[in-house]
Amino acid sequence: MNILEEIAQKTRQRVEECKRYKPYEQVKREALAMNADTGFPFEKAIGKEGVSFICEVKKASPSKGLIAPDFPYLDIAKLYEEAGASAISVLTEPYYFQGADAYLTEISREVSLPLLRKDFTVDEYMLYEAKVIGASAVLLICSLLGEEALKRYIGIADSLGLTALVEAHDAKEIEQALAAGARVIGVNNRDLKTFTVDIHNSIRLRKLVPEEVLFISESGIRTAEDIRELAQNRVNAALIGETMMRSGNVRETLKEMIDAGFTHDV
Repeated sequence: MNILEEIAQKTRQRVEECKRYKPYEQVKREALAMNADTGFPFEKAIGKEGVSFICEVKKASPSKGLIAPDFPYLDIAKLYEEAGASAISVLTEPYYFQGADAYLTEISREVSLPLLRKDFTVDEYMLYEAKVIGASAVLLICSLLGEEALKRYIGIADSLGLTALVEAHDAKEIEQALAAGARVIGVNNRDLKTFTVDIHNSIRLRKLVPEEVLFISESGIRTAEDIRELAQNRVNAALIGETMMRSGNVRETLKEMIDAGFTHDV
């Protein structure tokens, strides 16, 4: 079992526990009572000219262990907003990433940027839950969901006014994401079986995605040079976690990357 399957299995157990605390019908009813006419702010935020930045509020990860022993998540989110991020990704997976739903809810009250709930969606319960806790977007991972589930989950997300960020790792999964109707595709540059990182994975796969589908490069992005390369290959947005969390000067790091994101082929 690779780490992704292990996390997914643990997440299924977590969802069953959540259903005992708040039944499916209740969370669905709460989500459906909320405004669904959102205009999909996450897509608007990352669809602008240049490379947009989705900065991640992330305490830990399976590959890097504890990233932020001190974790003033509200301050981090506010700093991202001030520094020019287009959106914020908030880890809510508690066991491997030390995330929490409460982080996302509290951040949603303090910042105006759209929030991606970064979690391992394995049950439609989690889509309704994401709406209730304050997310603007949800993560759907191709290798955890078959094409039919992807289609169904994208439909549910749409009905709630949530953007579905569909994550792929290879050409076959890109095909699956497009067939399911994804409007936003993210490519993870980290191989979750080996943890090796190659940003050229997203550059290679960008060529397989139509221009009108928003494209996000995820993981392993460290430098302005990385961003220039992504910009030259028509990548719409970069999701950056560890580099921002470890940066001694988020404003300076992000400004440099934003500037690099306007680089185009001459």
